[in-house]
Amino acid sequence: MVTSIRSHDRRMIALRRANEVRIARARLKRDLREGNVRIEQILAEPPEQVSTAQVLDLLLAVPKIGPVKAARLLNTARVGQSKTVGGLTDRQRGHLIELLAHA
Repeated sequence: MVTSIRSHDRRMIALRRANEVRIARARLKRDLREGNVRIEQILAEPPEQVSTAQVLDLLLAVPKIGPVKAARLLNTARVGQSKTVGGLTDRQRGHLIELLAHA
């Protein structure tokens, strides 16, 4: 009985944490859409909540970047469309930031 209470508590903590991450990502995407934050800043110094987010999802939240332009940017930087922000290599991150700064 004690273990089921612990596992329930752990599950509730995990669910709470996941909800906090979803809220933070939604807020970040809104800020990207409104121009309050730049994608280059997010990629250069990603907040913890963004490390497991897909780069493509963040790019699509940026004004004037649609699916075609996002795919072209990722392809040019040699980043897979399912790559997460935390999974970017330093080279990929730098190249993508450079491309976005000139886009």
